[in-house]
Amino acid sequence: MKILKRILEFDFLMTASVTVISLMGVASIYSSTGMEAATRQGTFILIGFLLFIGLSFFDWRILKENSFLVLMIYLVMVGALIALLLFGPEIRNVKRWFIFGPVMISPAEFAKLAAMIILAKYFSMRHVELYKIRHIVLSGVYAFIPTYLVFRQPDMGTAIIFLILWVGILIISGIRLKHFIALSATGITSLGLVWRFLMKDYQKERIISFLDPQLDPQGIGWGGTHARIAIGNGGFWGQGLGQGTQTQYGFLPEPHTDFIFAAIAEELGFIGVFILILAISILVWRILKIIFNTRSNFCRLFASGFLIVFSFQVFVNIGMNLGLLPIMGTPLPFVTYGGSSVLFSFIGLGILESMRYNSS
Repeated sequence: MKILKRILEFDFLMTASVTVISLMGVASIYSSTGMEAATRQGTFILIGFLLFIGLSFFDWRILKENSFLVLMIYLVMVGALIALLLFGPEIRNVKRWFIFGPVMISPAEFAKLAAMIILAKYFSMRHVELYKIRHIVLSGVYAFIPTYLVFRQPDMGTAIIFLILWVGILIISGIRLKHFIALSATGITSLGLVWRFLMKDYQKERIISFLDPQLDPQGIGWGGTHARIAIGNGGFWGQGLGQGTQTQYGFLPEPHTDFIFAAIAEELGFIGVFILILAISILVWRILKIIFNTRSNFCRLFASGFLIVFSFQVFVNIGMNLGLLPIMGTPLPFVTYGGSSVLFSFIGLGILESMRYNSS
């Protein structure tokens, strides 16, 4: 009876919205890449749904009350990122995945979850003392370690996500204005050093190409140009699944990853994009309800952190498809091909559903 009661009280709007988003991703992957990739993505989505449902029965207060467990989750994820840099295979000049047979696992995706948990834990215990600089600095160390390790892979887009997560939770926790201004000035100053000493040449070229799309239209600017063409081709109804000229004839690079939004827009048109954005908006609304209804600071901060990461990824992925942002390889949650991203997102939603049900 207890399990039946729990199932009846499940957030079906959240479930329906993420189902629509995921199925649109699988359909687009099938259209652009084929059955094998679509089947693999579908398998990860099925596993993700099982994790989502299973974790909804998990009492999230274990994370709130067990500091040792939270620290261990964080250290394991940091250890995985270090091991990846030391022993991981190099694929196309980057080290982002461990390979286990046909499965590729990106520890950076799960490190996002660990960062959300430890930052929520840290600030839920100390938000009334946020005026003390040491809390800003120590929380910054928690965020900087995975940021640096991910940047070394190199993966600039995911590295930025860790920083956005930290700054977002700082703001929600109530950072003082003068501290925020000082932090912003430090960040702006650091950009020059990052550009000069840390960024790879291809990362610089992506930013330069974004600022001047005609500089190298046959090279680094090719993807962004044809993404915009694909979106324009879609019109109101779209060219039809499997019928997009940019998507099907190889003009649109990576139509199942970086430019999957453009592929959806070309083949499903304005109607498809509207349905996708509507489903994403419903999901955001359900997460906001958890944030505003909870009485727990830990719950509020974790849910806010997940929403920050989710919204940032949606904004950046769609923005780079529209030519409003440089190409950073940021996935569109639940849509972009990739098992690790899918599992991270479903695990996060499972914890949120537990918070919604067991909020205290």
